[in-house]
Amino acid sequence: MLGTQAHALTLVDCTRTTHISHGGEADHMDLGEGRVMWRDWWSQEGTATTFILADCASGETLSARAAEENMGARHAFDRTGDVMAVLDRHQSGARVFATFPRIADDLGNIARDVVISTEVQENCACAALYPELRGDKTEFALAG
Repeated sequence: MLGTQAHALTLVDCTRTTHISHGGEADHMDLGEGRVMWRDWWSQEGTATTFILADCASGETLSARAAEENMGARHAFDRTGDVMAVLDRHQSGARVFATFPRIADDLGNIARDVVISTEVQENCACAALYPELRGDKTEFALAG
């Protein structure tokens, strides 16, 4: 979001289509203490659901594929409930123990493509909820 725009960015603004009509971001939530989560979806010929957690201050991001069907040579699977149970368990405990490596370890045998990275660009949910934690990251801007 550009600082000159008239309205503040909200999580509603973050629910959007990011790839023509077949991919996007939805279900953004505030996990508290500078963390956010959302669902990245894909639906063209095949379908996929990936959950993404982000620490707004550090830019540390964890992504985990919870479901996919007809997305290539891999067998279809849907472990969304199991992935959400792991995420909920970590969210309900003390944050000091809910590190991204621990969450990734717990997701390792459930989800696919579990990746921890550090982003240098602010994401939409962080821009909406925790703009003061942007630091040196590139400011998020809605396309349009």
